[in-house]
Amino acid sequence: MKILLKQILITGALVCALALTALAADTDKEKQQKEVRDTANKTLQQLYKAEPHAKTAVKHAAGYAVFNNMGVKILVAGSGRGKGIVVNNKTKKETFIKMIELQAGLGMGVKKFSVVFVFDNDKVLASYINSGWELGEQATAAATTGTKGGAMSGAVSVSDGVWMYQMTEKGLAAEITAKSTKHYKDDDLN
Repeated sequence: MKILLKQILITGALVCALALTALAADTDKEKQQKEVRDTANKTLQQLYKAEPHAKTAVKHAAGYAVFNNMGVKILVAGSGRGKGIVVNNKTKKETFIKMIELQAGLGMGVKKFSVVFVFDNDKVLASYINSGWELGEQATAAATTGTKGGAMSGAVSVSDGVWMYQMTEKGLAAEITAKSTKHYKDDDLN
């Protein structure tokens, strides 16, 4: 009888411990999701202040993605990583995304930057969410600025139907650089 009672108590304690662990994991996941959302909203506000036309572009697009990244380069190699969120404007569905970046070439330093992608249509948005995105070569383009730039003023086309704004801590980047990057779903936050 004592052995049975002891087994019941141990089993009960294990069930409680597992339930508390699952609850803590859900709370941590929600906290991380909130952090990504808050950072994305701050980035969008920074973009809208630097380039007011971007607000219309984001609002009327099929969807958008916002990433905040940090890159480190030491001598001949560099890497970066970031987290972000993709929002489908029609359904309001959010998908959390990770990004990794690799680069080669001489240099040294740490750089923080944010990227906002604007997707013109449902097809490119769905492709980005479901297949991720890879850019295999470095591309640098001057962002268009000024009052005649229209809705995509300050952005550069990085592929058919996808526009990119790049922000630094000082505002909209004059040059937009896309290195060897890969974007993919964040299994931990979705």
